[in-house]
Amino acid sequence: MAGKTTEAAARTPARTPSAAKKPGQAPSTGKPSGGKQQSILGFFSRTPAAASASAPNSSPSVKPTTTPSADKSTTPSQFLKETTKSKSNSMAPVSRRTNNSTPVPSSDAIEPTGSQENRDVSTAKRSTKSKPVLQSSPTRKVKKVVSYAESSDEDDQDVFASLKSRRPQQRRSQAATLEDDDEDVYDAGANQVEDEDDEMADFVVSDESDAPSKSKKRKRAAPKAPAPRKKTTASSPAGSDYGSPPDFDEVDLMEDIPAPTSTAQKWKYDPDNIQPSDPSSRVSQPSKKSSTHKPKAKAHTSEPEDRYPWLAKILDGNKNPPDHPDFEPGSIYIPPGAYKKFSAFETQYWDIKKNLWDTVVFFKKGKFYELYENDATIGHQLFDLKLTDRVNMRMVGVPESSLDMWVNQFVAKGYKVARVDQMESALGKEMRERGGKSKVSKADKIIHRELACILTGGTLVDGSMLQDDMATYCAAIKETVVDDKPAFGIVFVDAATGQFFISEFEDDVDLTKFETFVAQTSPRELVLEKSRLSAKALRILKNNTGPTTIWNYLKPGTEFWDADTTRRELDCNGYFVSEDSKEEVWPEKLELAKDKDLLMSALGGLTHYLRFLKIERSLLSQRNFEAYNPIHRNGTLILDGQTLINLEIFSNTANGGPEGTLFSLLNRCITPFGKRLFRQWVCHPLCNIRKINERLDAVDMLNADRATLAQFSSNLSKMPDLERLISRIHAGSCKAEDFVRVLEGFEQIDYTMNFLGAFGGGNGLVDRLISAMPDLKDPLGYWETAFDRKRAREGKVLIPAPGIEEDFDNSQAELDRIRGELDGLLQKQQTALKCKTLKFTDVGKEIYQIEAPKSVKVPNTWRQMSATANVKRYYFKELDALVRELQEAEETHSQIVKDVALRFFKRFDVDYDVWLQAIRIISQLDCLMSLAKSSSALGHPSCRPEFVDDERSVVKFEELRHPCMINNVDDFIPNDIQLGGDQAKINLLTGANAAGKSTVLRMSCIAVIMAQIGCHVPAISATLTPVDRIMSRLGANDNIFAAQSTFFVELSETKKILAEATPRSLVILDELGRGTSSYDGVAVAQAVLHHVASHIGCVGFFATHYHSLATEFENHPEVRARRMQIQVDEENRRVTFLYKLEDGVAEGSFGMHCAAMCGIPSKVIESAEVAAKEWEHTSRLKESLEKAKSGCYIPLGVLSDVASLLKPGREEEMNERGIEVLLGAIEAL
Repeated sequence: MAGKTTEAAARTPARTPSAAKKPGQAPSTGKPSGGKQQSILGFFSRTPAAASASAPNSSPSVKPTTTPSADKSTTPSQFLKETTKSKSNSMAPVSRRTNNSTPVPSSDAIEPTGSQENRDVSTAKRSTKSKPVLQSSPTRKVKKVVSYAESSDEDDQDVFASLKSRRPQQRRSQAATLEDDDEDVYDAGANQVEDEDDEMADFVVSDESDAPSKSKKRKRAAPKAPAPRKKTTASSPAGSDYGSPPDFDEVDLMEDIPAPTSTAQKWKYDPDNIQPSDPSSRVSQPSKKSSTHKPKAKAHTSEPEDRYPWLAKILDGNKNPPDHPDFEPGSIYIPPGAYKKFSAFETQYWDIKKNLWDTVVFFKKGKFYELYENDATIGHQLFDLKLTDRVNMRMVGVPESSLDMWVNQFVAKGYKVARVDQMESALGKEMRERGGKSKVSKADKIIHRELACILTGGTLVDGSMLQDDMATYCAAIKETVVDDKPAFGIVFVDAATGQFFISEFEDDVDLTKFETFVAQTSPRELVLEKSRLSAKALRILKNNTGPTTIWNYLKPGTEFWDADTTRRELDCNGYFVSEDSKEEVWPEKLELAKDKDLLMSALGGLTHYLRFLKIERSLLSQRNFEAYNPIHRNGTLILDGQTLINLEIFSNTANGGPEGTLFSLLNRCITPFGKRLFRQWVCHPLCNIRKINERLDAVDMLNADRATLAQFSSNLSKMPDLERLISRIHAGSCKAEDFVRVLEGFEQIDYTMNFLGAFGGGNGLVDRLISAMPDLKDPLGYWETAFDRKRAREGKVLIPAPGIEEDFDNSQAELDRIRGELDGLLQKQQTALKCKTLKFTDVGKEIYQIEAPKSVKVPNTWRQMSATANVKRYYFKELDALVRELQEAEETHSQIVKDVALRFFKRFDVDYDVWLQAIRIISQLDCLMSLAKSSSALGHPSCRPEFVDDERSVVKFEELRHPCMINNVDDFIPNDIQLGGDQAKINLLTGANAAGKSTVLRMSCIAVIMAQIGCHVPAISATLTPVDRIMSRLGANDNIFAAQSTFFVELSETKKILAEATPRSLVILDELGRGTSSYDGVAVAQAVLHHVASHIGCVGFFATHYHSLATEFENHPEVRARRMQIQVDEENRRVTFLYKLEDGVAEGSFGMHCAAMCGIPSKVIESAEVAAKEWEHTSRLKESLEKAKSGCYIPLGVLSDVASLLKPGREEEMNERGIEVLLGAIEAL
């Protein structure tokens, strides 16, 4: 039986026993064969060949075995095979040594001579002595976790040889067949579990393989050992016989061995004195010789700086320490001497990683992506990825199929992620070596890898990695001072669509435009000039961006280019080369901005950064540039950054989410590109009456034909993100199935536009959009039969139709010829062996093995490759040659398939402008459909707003409701709003706390925005003149990080209003002056209200608790006193809020009543009331005003204006509107 087991171990690849002999083990030495001996367990796992007798007290599952001596003569060609996935976790009956026989010890480690990538490391760091200490019984049960295992670059041949030497029932090919070092080895027995505390049952093949290419004996360091004894039939007592602990590589099977049989703790290695030891005597001093060397720690159990000393004190690429002002966190200095100790693979890794020190680098290894050293630590700590070793480095890995998911995980945490890909396959590597120079360098012996791309949160281009349909921007910002004013050049890009926005502007001292830009775009990633951005601009960025925003600081000049360098780089790199003339032709919008130095410098900084990410060419060559202005002075309603925040246009103030915002209410777009355009519509509502009415006409027309609206929505409901996908096609990185979706999407657009043709012929907005749609039939016609779409969807590969691509047809014909010869060869052998059941079978990568029943006698020249219970599989010389020819032809064919796909993408990209125009028209139609749906969803009452072009501004709503509360509040109380027209322009709004003042303010502004976007409003009627700007000062907020108090923030916002508001503006001021003392607060509020009402002439609300202002402005012609209606129960201190707006002045703020309703103790409230009556400043002010009114009281604002008119040199402070208002106020007196 033992003989049969030995024979089987040399022939069968189908099942790999997990407890078989370790790869590359010299049969008769017992020496560990890896380049390092980490513990005594590696030594004890080696057993002399003659130790074959089984002890009766062993586990029943343990069977005797002998070690085949044939392993010593295994030829190198046998080393080049690879196990398959089907063999990875076999639990077939396995031969084991008993644990009471001890191998002859040796302290020498076998050097893996066949390893190329790791030979340097393993030679330099080989351990020659070991001092083992076994800590626990081998009966310890270890959880089995099956993970991927992969051989390293260069040592595959050894790994495959070792796997071959330990497989039962296997006979391998004698011809050398090269397998790549990076292909995956799924072998449960190849894992070296050397540390008892290491719970890695992940079966990872070490890069320092324990498989030498040629098994060889070495002289023992210990004295000559006696001949191996046969195993006794009883357990030897301590001190009389030798027991062998089970190999910890086989720890997954140890649970079968009863605890009493273990003698693992009895053994202590001393090459000069091989004697058993009782556990009680383990404290005795070991021999001097055995204590000189400690076992080498596993890489993942030690810190990286222990293995790479230059990591202990990090310097950047310029040798600057971290505290240096010019320190670059993206690079690291590696001493030249360190490279001498690197293996070829380590050299390849560190050459890439040293320039990406702040980036997580995913390194392609076979069918997995792996992280090393510090990156591995991050993956382990954040996501609990299992740590193990690769060469001299700690490592974690993820399957190739789940890379996108893991990249998303790291990007969501704010990391940059680099992807390093293999540039050739195993066969391609061999073909390169065969056709190349005779002398191959160490670097050429491993798979060629290159940095493919760097992925960051602001520059993701793959749709599967993007979180939603909204644009994600990466912005470069250049700031300087022009005429004592801040000036900015800003360029930002949506990398997923390739659309660039360019802008240059001068700003005010508060950086209003810059703040608006940040609020509108919410950039995910920033590219800034190092030490060149002002403190105020930095504060705005930090206060208005999220915690995951990525900040990149570039060196001025060398990285963040100046304008001249940018122009030169764009000219000489062929980004804008015309397909027709082959000359450099800049995009029109960029050509117009060519002389703007700040803009060009910002574009230079962004281009340099995108070049570092390896995506600049694919984005710039799309020529998709648009001019951007954060505040459009002409034609749009200006919503600055503070207003977007205060009115909760895109995010609520509760949690920063989209719930309850205006954008979420109105955004009912179907297509992803429609949603992105609609956000721009909300940022920039229209100000031109004609354009607003055109949108409203389109909304009414679409709502009048609900069937057409529903059909349009249905046709586009499954539309892919064409805008992003055509960008990927332009870059040549589109998946085959996505390419099919793009073509079907444009075909759907073409069908939908034919369907909407019923609307054509008119002069409305929808009609003009339909007539502007380009003809898609011609460019789509070629793609109807260009390739097999079904195979593209299912097989994820583009297969051209016959006659489309000549080189593909020739390659396919060659493949068909070889396969035909293989079929002919099979028929020939069926006839020769008189067996019709002969067939070809693929076993992993060993394809076209001839499978024959065991009863069939085959020629002696056939080599058995694998077997099952009923059949055997063979190769022979003629079949070998054909299979090799087929493999090389398939390798060539796979490259042609990639080239064909790129040619398809380039041909599609010729019509890029046509596709982009079609997308933009559909997106506008989608936005109009969204407005139509939102308008109809408002319920009743709702109306179409009416715009008038009167000289005097007016904003008038009858029974207006807050649109964002319609779905949440069933009994919302509507209110009439009238500002301007035949009424005063400013409403002075007073009322109790929580009476609804702020709701009225926000509701009015939201209704104006909706009307000017082109949507109906939730009111019975709406009449207004177009508003050019909405300005707000709401709430009480400080800005601790900017060192700004509550009152400072109030006054900063108020200052913007006084400087920027016009007679066409809508201004809302809520509780101005409450951040300071009552006297100061009243004074500021009174002065601001007077200036807004008398000198600016805008419409708006001024909400306040300073009721003395009502008396001050009682007779002002442009101020109307309004209040929120309430009912007061004095006895119970309760206030009933009616939420109805009416004329008049509130009797008080009723703060004590609100305190009682909130549960403040009555004793506290009573004390507060006493103090309020005695010390409330506003009460004393009101009292003094009432006393003054008994005589002839003239408001302070009137006196101030009269003084300005009468005092020489101040006449210019009064404009014509101010004088007119002053005369009205005097007349009212």
